[in-house]
Amino acid sequence: MDEILRNLGAGTRVLDLGSLTGSFLSDCCPGTLAVRVDLEQPVSCSCDGFVRADAARLPFRDRCFDAVIANHSLEHIQGLPAALAEIGRVVSPGGNLFVAVPDASTFSDCLFRWIYRDDSGHINPFTSADALASDITRITGLRLTARRALYSSFEYLNRYYFGARTSWRLRPVGNGNRRCIMALSYAARLFDRIFHTRASAYGWALYFGDIGEKVELAPWSNVCVGCGCGYPAPWLSANNLVRRNLFVFRSYLCPRCNSCNFFTPDDWVAA
Repeated sequence: MDEILRNLGAGTRVLDLGSLTGSFLSDCCPGTLAVRVDLEQPVSCSCDGFVRADAARLPFRDRCFDAVIANHSLEHIQGLPAALAEIGRVVSPGGNLFVAVPDASTFSDCLFRWIYRDDSGHINPFTSADALASDITRITGLRLTARRALYSSFEYLNRYYFGARTSWRLRPVGNGNRRCIMALSYAARLFDRIFHTRASAYGWALYFGDIGEKVELAPWSNVCVGCGCGYPAPWLSANNLVRRNLFVFRSYLCPRCNSCNFFTPDDWVAA
């Protein structure tokens, strides 16, 4: 979503929809007013700019936001058509919308829904980026300007999401062990390289409106198993973050959370 956030000017407003405590840091768009909206109230800490509200009934006046960020939230929203209509109502003319969602047909999302079952929260199963983009444009009036593929690190398998007792369903994939998650992520990307599949695919990022810069469409295969941040392989190499292990595998430490990850070239995954 950085392509949108860094082009917002001082004094603009951005709506972070379904974000709980926030899907981006305030320094991503200095000088802007960020409003975070979710049905749940944050419990761990206070959150500046938080408003508890239903996405289908937003308590804001028409055309009051310069950008709307829906980062991994549309799959969770009850009454999605009404929520999209509300996005179209509150975004200003010439405004932007960023949407990131999982592809329900992928191995990653099927595994997620199997592991979490009734607690997954994925009530809207998207299987076509084109169909979703068409619905968003029809309801909000915002024009699609870019689409990029997103890839998975299976970060949702980490044990800390499950508390003291884990489900038996987690045991076949390492019971939340970080090394097992690293191995699964690497194996999925290697499988894609050999068989030209989408085993490591996660979903899509969709950009609507005049972004202000060209969106990079090249896939990023290196997604952190600890925090879910993605990085382009050339950037990791250029910044000397990649190291060789056991003469075969290469790895890097995530610049954000310092988690260890196996490194792969971006051309291993399908675009």
